[in-house]
Amino acid sequence: MAVGEGWQLLKIRGIPLRIHPTWFVILFVATMAFEQHYRLSLAGQASPGLLWAVALVTAVMLFVSVLLHELGHSLVALAHGVQVRSITLFLLGGVASVERECSTAMGALLVAAAGPAVSFVLAIVLLALGHPASHLSPVLGEMVNQLGALNLVLALFNLLPGLPLDGGLIVKALVWQFTGSQRRGLEVANACGRLLAYFAIFMGSLLLLRGGGLAGAWLLLLGWFGLGAARNQHQLLKVQQALKEIKVKDVAQRRFRVVEASTTLRQLSRLRLEDAPSRADAPDGDGLLSGQQSQAAQATSGAGVPLNGALPAAGSELSDWILVCDRGRWRGVIDDGPLRELPVQRWDSEQVGDHLRPLNSLASINEAAPLWQAALQLEHNPRLLVLSPAGLPCGTVERAELGDSVLRRLGLRLPAPLLATARRQNGYPLGLALGQIAKGMVGTGDVGSTSVPGPQQAGQDAGSAGESGTSR
Repeated sequence: MAVGEGWQLLKIRGIPLRIHPTWFVILFVATMAFEQHYRLSLAGQASPGLLWAVALVTAVMLFVSVLLHELGHSLVALAHGVQVRSITLFLLGGVASVERECSTAMGALLVAAAGPAVSFVLAIVLLALGHPASHLSPVLGEMVNQLGALNLVLALFNLLPGLPLDGGLIVKALVWQFTGSQRRGLEVANACGRLLAYFAIFMGSLLLLRGGGLAGAWLLLLGWFGLGAARNQHQLLKVQQALKEIKVKDVAQRRFRVVEASTTLRQLSRLRLEDAPSRADAPDGDGLLSGQQSQAAQATSGAGVPLNGALPAAGSELSDWILVCDRGRWRGVIDDGPLRELPVQRWDSEQVGDHLRPLNSLASINEAAPLWQAALQLEHNPRLLVLSPAGLPCGTVERAELGDSVLRRLGLRLPAPLLATARRQNGYPLGLALGQIAKGMVGTGDVGSTSVPGPQQAGQDAGSAGESGTSR
């Protein structure tokens, strides 16, 4: 179960509040620690049962403070037009999951500073109330002072200048503001976070060797978490760089066949059977589908890709497109509709040129476009037609190719079966969310354009088909 998951308790301003199972571990540990503290500081002033009750209330109120801290981030993010998916309490505190970062440096700065600001306000109020509360009850006064001190520590700790802490986000926003480069800000903040993580691991190890026990283990855990976050940020930077630098032409395949407009529907049926022999029903004597067999086989073979942009069902494999040219000029594309709709007796007299759709009904992208643009379009289309600078079809691109090229840039070569599985499922290998990463790049202004190029006009009425006049 990921940090962003858990049991939903309620919604605050439309933001789901979730509890991760690991939260109960830290609640138990915190309750034990508070009970030990109160037993020493309130010796003889309260019964053991009351001490345990106050310890539990203190632990719960501490996490209420953490929740208010995260709400501070979330409400400011909402004010800047950033959708907050959830707030989750887990082992190391709390985390707010947002759909993207703010698109401006000052907006990101305000969102990052909001959480510590809430903790500072809570600390000031609680510490101010500590003395009056102690007059009402020594136990109450001790609890209020303890919560005030913990909120102060929470604010100061989160202001440490390294990712993933709020201080690291503030550093990133400040560097972004002064340099104009969000990427530079992320690199500086990530480096600071890595140094803080190593320092925490060193201090935790030192405390453990000197009998520090729980404090040493806690620092080690924080350091390990910080290193993991720094590593993830570094990988994200490399993925973003790959999406900007790699061009569509570098990853394009050729998942289409080309036929002449004079091709008969019976010949088209043969071609479809060649594409999917294992999925079609058995052909008749001359290698053709006939009657109801044809309708069933064509409906279940997977031969044919929706031309309206709809995504295929999960686990269904995309078959090759059939593009049509007429004496060297592109004319359009044909799907399996005519084979399904027309009786088999008409297949010899009907030609594919009579049942064409325009090429621009296929989502397309220029071969010189960067991969981030392709990733955005593949969020809504199963495949893209790649166009040459002259607007002529020269290839196709799918999610599997994008994911494989990015992973290769990261130094990871996928085994052939794993890549084949991703292609068969029309998904990114290893669960890469390249579309979401591309959306984040657009939202923060990391790439030059904030709009996705629409389908380009394929040169179907002018220009030679050239080498594309033969099948793949």
